[in-house]
Amino acid sequence: MKHLLALTAGFSMGVGLSLSGMINPAKVINFLDFAGSWDSTLIAVMGSALATTFLGYRFILNREKPLFDERFHVPTRNDLDGSLIFGAVLFGTGWGIAGFCPGPAIAALTTLNPEPFVFVAAMASGMIVTRALSTATQHRKSLQ
Repeated sequence: MKHLLALTAGFSMGVGLSLSGMINPAKVINFLDFAGSWDSTLIAVMGSALATTFLGYRFILNREKPLFDERFHVPTRNDLDGSLIFGAVLFGTGWGIAGFCPGPAIAALTTLNPEPFVFVAAMASGMIVTRALSTATQHRKSLQ
């Protein structure tokens, strides 16, 4: 049942991203271009996402546990480190250059345009390299 719910949630998210225009890189880049041809329409998308998250977390996290799991899986760290800051800068830079971030890029695969396929392949490659480097670093630290 939880896999069906996850599929339904993912499908709903993809439809929402498509309807809002978040899968259109030109729309996203124009939203980020304050000095040029700024397109403010994505403010409503981001605002509704923030409102839904703000209210949803307060409602859901008041429960003892989720409906289909033993516990909530929420981040417990609240510190800033170099990896987080570097990742945020890299994410924002990539979003500004390509006009895609991970969710909309995956939803945009349904358009069969080559750009989201290139972006998703590059994103997956980056994840693989990052995991390999992290594993190698942890292994090197354990040997010391």
